[in-house]
Amino acid sequence: MTEDAVRARQGVFFALAAYSFWGFAPIYFKSVQQVPAFEILAHRIIWAFILVFILIVGLKRLNRLKPIIRSPKMMFRLTVATCLLGGNWFLFIWAVNANHMLDASLGYYINPLLNVAIGMAFFQEKMRRLQLFAIGLAIVGVGIQVVTFGSVPWVALALASSFAIYGAIRKRLPVDSISGLWLETTLLVPVMLGYLLFFADSPSADMTANSWQLNVLLMAAGLVTTIPLLCFTAAAQRIRYATLGFFQYIAPSLMFILAVNLYDEPLAESKLITFVIIWSALALYTFDSVIQRQRNRRLKKSAVQEPIS
Repeated sequence: MTEDAVRARQGVFFALAAYSFWGFAPIYFKSVQQVPAFEILAHRIIWAFILVFILIVGLKRLNRLKPIIRSPKMMFRLTVATCLLGGNWFLFIWAVNANHMLDASLGYYINPLLNVAIGMAFFQEKMRRLQLFAIGLAIVGVGIQVVTFGSVPWVALALASSFAIYGAIRKRLPVDSISGLWLETTLLVPVMLGYLLFFADSPSADMTANSWQLNVLLMAAGLVTTIPLLCFTAAAQRIRYATLGFFQYIAPSLMFILAVNLYDEPLAESKLITFVIIWSALALYTFDSVIQRQRNRRLKKSAVQEPIS
């Protein structure tokens, strides 16, 4: 195999690992569901901060942080992105432990379509006809649930929109994923430490009174945050970003399976109809992406073969 083929195969492995890890993450959060959601969030941020800092020092990437830290404009944008990310993480943890995993799954199915809409609205990206139809179909799916069944999928919409807007802001910040994650956790660590030290009043808030098993689980929140991000970064370095996008449906699909088959969440008629319509929209979106990639390949091939006059 050529070196490029080896790297591509490694990229596929890392992509599968990242999205599978994210898909199975609810099992971890269920294992600590006796701990309040905000407290789990605090541990996730604190231990991720420590672990990522060790990585940055080991990889000698501290110099990459200076341009961001020295720019008030960039730090403001990063702070806004951090608030969105923190809110997204909290809502996801709460949704999993409050038996709203199906809503979380729906949110991450909606997210790619919302990314396309944001790209058109804010980044002047051109929207193809099938993409527009897919987005319209997703809106119809949510609309049917609201109008016919009187149920607003607010968890799904909040998760999808917060992560899509976060991604749009981070897209414009010249900082890599690992350094960006450390800066984000750095901004949140003082708040989380203050909460654990002065406001948290649950039985698990005092780690000296916890069992060692619970403390290990809480500390593992840093690994749950960091491992899939490292896999995702490794995948992004080895395969095309467009190819990477096809793996993003693994995580919500695993969440859906876990919610229905392992945790017995009820799949109401309203949710099922919405899921079917969103799945149809994603199928159209994926079909359009495949066709466009094949078209681009043919154009590049014909351009290479065309003789120079």
